[in-house]
Amino acid sequence: MEQAAITRPGGVAAGVFATGHIGELTRIVPFEMVDAVLAQTGTVQRRVRLVPARVTVYVLLAGVLFTGLGYRQVFDRLCAGLAGLSLARPSGSALRQARQRLGPAPMKALFDLVRGPAATTAAAGWWRGLRVVAIDGTLLPVPDCEANLAVFTRQRLGNGTAGYPQLRLAALVACGTRSVIGATFGPASTGELEYARRLAVDLRAGMLLLGDRNFAASALLNSWAATGADLLVRCKSGRNLPPVARCRDGSILARLGTLTVRVIDAEISITTSQGTRTGHYRLLTTLTDPLTHPAGELIRLYHERWEIETAYAELKSTILSGHVLRAHTPDGIEQQVWALLTAYQALRTAMTDATDSVPDTDPDRAGFTTALAAARDQLVLAAGITADTMIDLVGAIGRHVLAHLLPARRVRTKDRIVKRAISKYNARGPAIDRTTYKATISTNMLTSSP
Repeated sequence: MEQAAITRPGGVAAGVFATGHIGELTRIVPFEMVDAVLAQTGTVQRRVRLVPARVTVYVLLAGVLFTGLGYRQVFDRLCAGLAGLSLARPSGSALRQARQRLGPAPMKALFDLVRGPAATTAAAGWWRGLRVVAIDGTLLPVPDCEANLAVFTRQRLGNGTAGYPQLRLAALVACGTRSVIGATFGPASTGELEYARRLAVDLRAGMLLLGDRNFAASALLNSWAATGADLLVRCKSGRNLPPVARCRDGSILARLGTLTVRVIDAEISITTSQGTRTGHYRLLTTLTDPLTHPAGELIRLYHERWEIETAYAELKSTILSGHVLRAHTPDGIEQQVWALLTAYQALRTAMTDATDSVPDTDPDRAGFTTALAAARDQLVLAAGITADTMIDLVGAIGRHVLAHLLPARRVRTKDRIVKRAISKYNARGPAIDRTTYKATISTNMLTSSP
C-alpha cells in the first residue's frame, strides 16, 4: 500500500488519499484507525486505485453527513477545501465499484472501535453508582429492489403492507450521552427480542438497563441478568407475578425463572393546562433492596429510557431526514448502517467532549442539529483533519455546540402522532392537538399485588 503522508497544515494526506477525510471528525476516526481495520479485515487494496480503500471508508462516512446527496456530490464536498491539489474526480460507477470492493466488514470493525459510552465527568447518566443504559429497537426502510427483497421483507400493516422493505435495528445506548454501546440489525422478520438477546454481550456489571414492556420476557431478563447488569424494565400491568416476599415500601419480590425481581407498581400523573392524565406502570427490577434503591427514585429514573427514543430520532429524522437507505444490495445496506452508526458515534463523542469542557454542563444541552451542521461545514472546508501542535480538545464543532447550548431539559408532553400524514385525509378526526404543553409529573407508589 502506498504511504499517505501528511502534506500540509490541516492534515490532508498525499496524492489520491487526499480526499480521505471527514473534516474535523477525522480526529475521532483518524487515518491510523481506518488503516488498522482495513488491515484487520484484509481489505487493503492490492494496487492504489483512483478510489483507495481508505478513501472509500471516508466517502461512506461523509455520505452519512450528506444523506440527501449522491456519492459523486459527496465526493465533490470532500474535494471542496483542497484548493491547489490536483485531484481526479471518479465517476459514479468508480465510486460504486469501490464500495463493492470494500464490503461491510471494515465498517463494522470501525464501529466496534468507536462504540461505547462517551467519556464524561458529568453526573448525568449515572444513578447510585450505576451507569444508566437503555435498549430498544426501530425499523429502517431499504430500497425496494429484488436483491434487497431476498433478505428484507415488507412489514404487514392493518391495511396492507409497508411501501418499502425494512430492516430492524436494536441498540444499547448510554442515557447520559446518547452514545451507542452496541448495535445489531437484520431483517425485520426477525423479532425484536432476538436482537435484544444478542446485545447481552455488551452488558456489564455496573450497568442499569432500562427497557420497555416489549422486553419483559422471562428468558430474556434471565439472560441479561446473567451478565451482571441490573435491570429496570416495564411489564404489562396485568401480568401475574405471585409474590415470594413483601417489602416495607409496598413493592413485592417475585420469581421469573431463576431470577428474583422486585415488582414496583405506581400511578404516574401528568398535569398540563388541559388537565391531568394518569397511567399505571408496573416495573420489574433486579435491585431488590428498597433501602439502597428507593422505589420512588426508580420510578422517576425510568423516564430516562426516552433517551434512546431521542437517539433514534436523531438517526432517522435529523441525519437521514426520513430518507430510505441508499444501497440496492444487502451487503451495501449492511455497509451503510455501520457507517451511519459510526458517524453518529463520532458526532456524539465530539458533542460530549465539548460539554465536558465546561463544568456542570449536562450533555443533554448539546444540540445535535448544531453539531451536524458544524461537522458538515468542517468537512467542506477540509479543516481540522489532524490536531496541530496545540491540541484543541473542543474543536470548531465543540465551539459551535457551546455557543448554542440548549436550555436545561424541561418537563413537557405532547401526543405521539405523525406530524405529516402520508394521506391527505385525517387519521384521527378533524381536531388533532399538536401542541407541546409544559407539564408537571407526580408519582404515587401503589401496594403491589400479584
